[in-house]
Amino acid sequence: MVINMKTYKITVNDKTYEVAVEQTGGSEPVAAVQVVAQKAAPAPAPAPKPAPAPAPAPAPAPKKKADSGGGADVVAPMTGKVISIEVAVGDEVKQGQLLMVFEAMKMENELFAPQGGTVSAIHVATGDALDAGAPVFTIS
Repeated sequence: MVINMKTYKITVNDKTYEVAVEQTGGSEPVAAVQVVAQKAAPAPAPAPKPAPAPAPAPAPAPKKKADSGGGADVVAPMTGKVISIEVAVGDEVKQGQLLMVFEAMKMENELFAPQGGTVSAIHVATGDALDAGAPVFTIS
């Protein structure tokens, strides 16, 4: 004689089981357990892989100026504001020499000479706004 029957879902070692529990009659309660169905627990979704960081854009190469007798323009690598200019027209500069300091993204950045030569023109002044790719110096 079946007095009471209940169905439960239990998980053991990442496997889900549906079990039916029966309580039978008599002087002492007795429980009988029967596995009704076994279901595999859903696998956890894999964590998304982080997107690779974009490579920084290379600094623009100096542009040859057709009307300046072969001079090369040094261009602003990004937008910003000129803080200080470290050279003057007529100065001889070496490759890698500091030309100016500018502010961009709330940080001070430095612009260096991409080649050696003579500063033949300065196209900005202290306090000027810089546009990315705009000529800043001409070195010939």
